Amino acid sequence: MGMPVRINDDLYEQARAQAQAERRTIAGQIEFWAVVGRTALDNPDLPIDFVRDLLVARAEGPTLATPFVPEGKRD
Repeated sequence: MGMPVRINDDLYEQARAQAQAERRTIAGQIEFWAVVGRTALDNPDLPIDFVRDLLVARAEGPTLATPFVPEGKRD
């Protein structure tokens, strides 16, 4: 269920620009930022870029994943 939330005009404009670049809605962009932030706070030992990339990869699902092949097992 969506809830209206007041945010700073500057934050809204930043979200709008980023949402357009990443093909999300503005609300979707703000939700993504919130999930990244919450996950980063829950895992302070992980770099923020790693957290973001992990969340993006999980959203893409296994069909776009490249299988992991350990070194020495490659043909």
